[in-house]
Amino acid sequence: MTNQTSILLAEDDELLAALLRHRLEKGGYQVLVSRDGKEVKEYLSQTIPDMIICDIMMPYFSGMELIDFVRNELKLNVPIIIISSAGNEENVLNAFELGANDFLSKPISPSELLVRVAKELKKNKFEA
Repeated sequence: MTNQTSILLAEDDELLAALLRHRLEKGGYQVLVSRDGKEVKEYLSQTIPDMIICDIMMPYFSGMELIDFVRNELKLNVPIIIISSAGNEENVLNAFELGANDFLSKPISPSELLVRVAKELKKNKFEA
């Protein structure tokens, strides 16, 4: 087993998921991509990643429901970064109220995502 930091990337846009996965892996992270909320739930029932990056709008299970599931059902303190093209104020506020750690609006800068991932992981280490 590697001690590489693992990131669960929940994104149904295959092109964006591939781009982000590539950049995160180049940044030294181990990335698992889930295309929908069902896959995410199945994965989380077996493995806890070091971080979750999640789109708000996904098939079966939205990003908002995912945050709620991770925080309230699984009782996990895993950092969650939400990415969404629906970056309106209401969505942003809801995401934070449910327990998201950060929010990025699409189109996403992969470089900015890497900086935010590193920041959240560092912050989480200190709080652990």
